[in-house]
Amino acid sequence: MSRVLLLSLSMLAGASAMHVTESNYDEVTAGKAVFVKFYAPWCGHCKKLAPAWKELMDEYDGHETKLVVHADCTAEGKPLCDANGVKGFPTLKYGDPSDLQDYKGGRDLKTLKKHVEEKLVPSCSPSNLDLCDDEKKAEIQVFSDMADEELQKLIDEKTAEGEVAEATFKSGVEELQSTYEALQKEKEATLEAIKESGLGLMKAVQKAKAKNDAANTEEAKDEL
Repeated sequence: MSRVLLLSLSMLAGASAMHVTESNYDEVTAGKAVFVKFYAPWCGHCKKLAPAWKELMDEYDGHETKLVVHADCTAEGKPLCDANGVKGFPTLKYGDPSDLQDYKGGRDLKTLKKHVEEKLVPSCSPSNLDLCDDEKKAEIQVFSDMADEELQKLIDEKTAEGEVAEATFKSGVEELQSTYEALQKEKEATLEAIKESGLGLMKAVQKAKAKNDAANTEEAKDEL
């Protein structure tokens, strides 16, 4: 096999490893702390982030404990995006592969690199029990001892609670938006009514009167 072909295959393998899907996620992320960009190809903000993210992926490609990857939520990565509750693009999440946390920091390369260096470290999890304190170990043991059906039921209940919280928030925001729009219209109507009542003319007359009064005062002084 030629050197060029070997290099091409190597590049393809690297690209594949950086592009995670539901089918390769567990294998690719095993034993590592991860930083994932969930994106859509048509998303403008995703395109803007793409150069910095590619540089970040390239820099940590092959790292022993840190992994930077991305998932296309419009293609094979969609189930993975759905499983992680992705609502908008790009969504960045990090941490233990089975318990990703939302990233809320800056999106320039320097800030992203700092985050990888400081936060992408092995953490307590079922696969890293040696990093857990006694309390977490006990919690993991409780879940491990549950029957599959019982554990799934608990997961579904907690997921439903999260969905209710999200729906409540969305409803509240929509209500606030509606109130804002109503207040905005009321304010504009009031300002228009004030304008139509002759406020501008009142101010003009007041200014003219002040000017005339000043002139009359000067005239009176001259007569003295």
